[in-house]
Amino acid sequence: MHSNSEDVYTKRRRIAVLAMDRPELGFTSLHHLIDLPWLKEAWRKTRKSGAPGIDGQTAKQYEENLEDNLQDLLSRFRNGRYKAPAVRRHHIPKGTGTETRPIGIPTFEDKILQRAMVMLIEPIYEQDFHNGSYGFRPGRSAHHALQALRKEIKRKKGGWILEVDLRKFFDTLDHAHLREFIQRRVRDGVVRRHIGKWLKAGVMEEGNVSYPDSGSPQGGVISPILANVYLHYVLDQWFEQEVKPRLRGSAKLIRYADDFVILFSDHEDAMRVMEVLPKRFGRFGLSVHPKKTRLLDFRDPWHPSVRNGQGGRRETFDLLGFTFYWGKGPKGNPVPKTKTMSSRLTRSIRSIYQWCRTHRHWPVREQWSKLCQKVRGHYAYYGVSGNSRSLANFHRQVTRAWRKWLNRRNRKRRMRWEKFNWLLARYPLPQPKIYHRE
Repeated sequence: MHSNSEDVYTKRRRIAVLAMDRPELGFTSLHHLIDLPWLKEAWRKTRKSGAPGIDGQTAKQYEENLEDNLQDLLSRFRNGRYKAPAVRRHHIPKGTGTETRPIGIPTFEDKILQRAMVMLIEPIYEQDFHNGSYGFRPGRSAHHALQALRKEIKRKKGGWILEVDLRKFFDTLDHAHLREFIQRRVRDGVVRRHIGKWLKAGVMEEGNVSYPDSGSPQGGVISPILANVYLHYVLDQWFEQEVKPRLRGSAKLIRYADDFVILFSDHEDAMRVMEVLPKRFGRFGLSVHPKKTRLLDFRDPWHPSVRNGQGGRRETFDLLGFTFYWGKGPKGNPVPKTKTMSSRLTRSIRSIYQWCRTHRHWPVREQWSKLCQKVRGHYAYYGVSGNSRSLANFHRQVTRAWRKWLNRRNRKRRMRWEKFNWLLARYPLPQPKIYHRE
């Protein structure tokens, strides 16, 4: 596998160098690079613990005859016989209410081929994507986007924030426009046809298969890069090449997938862009949520030009699960800070309460082990500098939830706080930890 990885890396590096040297080049011959070692590397990178698709085949079952399965997949890919199977749709809770978000679960084999395709076209688009794009890109994460925004706000001492919400972006992505965008850089017919197959793949829900004429392959490995390509041409490139040269002041776009904000130094610039954005997105089948899109004054509240002495509440905004607000640094100077969004914190706590209720009859040690995983996962994402209070609140609520539902396991034997504190000494929950420091 090591030699295979090196061979694949060499091919991908060659694609990247060519794409960097010739930014206007359309690649006409790519699919021949996908061979058996390439598919083995794609299999290695594919997550094995995911739920099975409509065929019910698990990763373990596929691996029992891996060499033959991959060889058969390669043959069907090259001669055009591969058919993208329908995606099994599952709904997960969204926010703190009853609204749900649909996710798609492709088959394991489909995930492998999608991963192989991502490995093929990613080196091309990584040379084209702008620095303000952070979503689902190698070496970049949501925390890199948050850090970049904090540094920009701190450097410019704030400004005007345009907070934009796109309505159901992944469900309304226009296929015709996406194909046109893909063709600008990828003109290999085999590659484009397979991308088209995934766009046309049906969605199975409650035994019925539907064929949506818009949107990206839900839950598919290839969906994030297709979404990035779409917004690269619709938003990022348009903003850098057409909008910024016409602005009086400076502006910075920070985007993670379809979540983005724009920081302006000039109020009139922000107003003009806010007015034109819905028209720009409308040309490509997208719409901006009128109530969730807003322009706010996020200038340094201690700056002489900002009058905040009338008892008004200082403006805040949300991005990627965090609320941005102005606070004081160690020396008393104003600094932009982040804390867990109240709705995200509420959702996380409710999830813990529900889990403790459902699994209260598990052995205590098994409950403790699973709770530790959940708590560490929360800290791993929300453990940023300045967010200690929210982390401590989460830890406190998890402790209360665990004790509450242990107390309700048996009507005769109560789990009083004295006994529970003894149990905590033996099975301590992880303490809040800062994982991401500025």
